Amino acid sequence: MPTTALDLTTLERLLSAAVAAPSVHNTQPWRFRLTPDPDTLEIRAAVGRTLRRADPAGRALHMSVGCALLNLRVAVAHHGWEPVTRLLPRPDEPDLLATLRIGGPVRFPVEPRLYDAVWRRHSSRWPFSGRPLPAALFAELAETAHAEGALLSLSEPAECDRLLRLTSEAEQRNRVDCARAAESRRWVHEPDGSGLGVPPGAIGPQDYRDRVPMRDFGAHRRAAVLPARSFEARPVLAVLSTAHDRRADWLRAGQALERVLLLATAHGVRASLLHQALEWPDLRAQLIRVPDDGRVHAQMLIRLGYGPEGTASPRRRAGRTLEDRVPGG
Repeated sequence: MPTTALDLTTLERLLSAAVAAPSVHNTQPWRFRLTPDPDTLEIRAAVGRTLRRADPAGRALHMSVGCALLNLRVAVAHHGWEPVTRLLPRPDEPDLLATLRIGGPVRFPVEPRLYDAVWRRHSSRWPFSGRPLPAALFAELAETAHAEGALLSLSEPAECDRLLRLTSEAEQRNRVDCARAAESRRWVHEPDGSGLGVPPGAIGPQDYRDRVPMRDFGAHRRAAVLPARSFEARPVLAVLSTAHDRRADWLRAGQALERVLLLATAHGVRASLLHQALEWPDLRAQLIRVPDDGRVHAQMLIRLGYGPEGTASPRRRAGRTLEDRVPGG
């Protein structure tokens, strides 16, 4: 591809797609940099936006960057180019999580509905209707996760009950852990021009039956006055997992998660991410019933259904995420 093809307007469009990805607490813990090769982008961790209490190992940060990388791949393919990615390309630079080179003509054009979903996808923390997902649709979601190196498993009703109990236990721990609650509260605020954080209106209500444990982000309001609604009696829950649990697996899981969310959005399905139990190692270990070898690792618990869109959280402007070229470029 000629280097002149990646002009400033196109670059900003690609980065806008990347930053539309979901991230833990909407921290958007990524930054982008052009290399001396003007057709290659580096994606680096924004370590200053790490959740040190809830995500000390950086697993959620890596998954967030994986989501942004998937959006970037979809956008590059939409423009007709082949996205060539490398994960963790330089072991001596741990903050460099991935590179994406814009190659020649795309071999497998992206479905227009996925690119369109990049701009429409956002979490919905509101009650869903309880209408079941068609089996064929879930099979398609599972297939798209598998294509990214992850497993998406639909939970049976009894298993859903167990997963909800684990999530409820994690949410209760988060509420009584003062340091974690304070960390969450810092990311809940009205839009302030930063493009970061979760607006109060995007949090949504609590389940008055206490069955579906929605995150309250550190009980930023008194629990007695939290708005409450009736949530679906039988939530549709799916567990996203990987065979290994290394940094590269976290990045792959993020890409799988975002591809699942985009496909769900394209089909009119809403999603919210029940991440609480993933933040406590003992509870995370219980999210999947595995054989004694323990080679399956939960990476996300996803609630799927039909219902309101919810309120979108802000995003940083694409230009603010792009750093100068590396020295010598």
